[in-house]
Amino acid sequence: MSSSCGTSSSCSSKSCGSQESQQAKLAQQDNAITRSLGKIKHKILVMSGKGGVGKSTVSVNLALGLAKRGHQVGLMDVDLHGPDVIRMLNMKGTMEPPATPDGLVPPLKYNDNLKVVSLEYMMRDRDEAIIWRGPLKIQAIRQFVADMDWGELDYLIIDAPPGTGDEPLSVAQIIPNVTAVVVTTPQQVALADVRKSISFCKTVGMEITGVVENMSGFVCPHCNKTVDIFKTGGGEELAREFELPFLGRVPMDPKVVIAGDDGTPYLTSDAVSPATVAFAAVVTAVENRLPPLTAVKPSLNMAAAATSSCGCGGGGCDPAKCDC
Repeated sequence: MSSSCGTSSSCSSKSCGSQESQQAKLAQQDNAITRSLGKIKHKILVMSGKGGVGKSTVSVNLALGLAKRGHQVGLMDVDLHGPDVIRMLNMKGTMEPPATPDGLVPPLKYNDNLKVVSLEYMMRDRDEAIIWRGPLKIQAIRQFVADMDWGELDYLIIDAPPGTGDEPLSVAQIIPNVTAVVVTTPQQVALADVRKSISFCKTVGMEITGVVENMSGFVCPHCNKTVDIFKTGGGEELAREFELPFLGRVPMDPKVVIAGDDGTPYLTSDAVSPATVAFAAVVTAVENRLPPLTAVKPSLNMAAAATSSCGCGGGGCDPAKCDC
């Protein structure tokens, strides 16, 4: 680089110096990314080819569910144009500067086991629109990895926007060995879009940890029975078609919507309902496919969900209240 610059009549020393400086900064950031990722065992991209399938709900509750079992977890929101993770967790903190000029920025801490990073965490006005093209989004994701003090993690859960654009592609390129959890709803329109996500993963060489069928039926708030409004079984059929692991189906529950608005996630609460029981089984399936750094004894509620053969998808159900 420096040799050709020195002999080219069309290249000024100032512009060549600027290019070399930029390359040096990029190399330094690459090293920081490598150091950060070296402390994280499993990196999981939660994605879907279609919006509105509850992808952020799955991301937040998967992170919470793993943290609740005693694992060290990070949650990174790369849905830069519509970041919802901070609001779904009702986190009010703002970004604090590092302790030293060369130090790392501390993520927000939800609890002792869960760290969270989102673009909203860095904004003075959380209602301000993010109007960025690809290069800015790519750089933001690089900084999320390189500049944040993630520390030692068993799992890093990455919530991506719908589709197969800049954000999931950047994650695939920046984070080696990242795996995907693909979220779908049962109906055919959603499944058609999710096939594109599976194609994306194959194209970029990303292993798929499994498929989650979300909104698989509707839990009646009065009788607690499940009604198949959006059909059921489509996600499982898709997983079978592509020979992918099926992680489980989670019914739609009005309490999940209320809890998301209130910032008190319901799927990983101690409530016993078809939805919470089913999601506990999803967490167990992820845990089994991607074992943490150290084994942690699960709580009684999680253990029951993981071992029961209940037809509702996880165990612990009351036959008088659900359709098992």
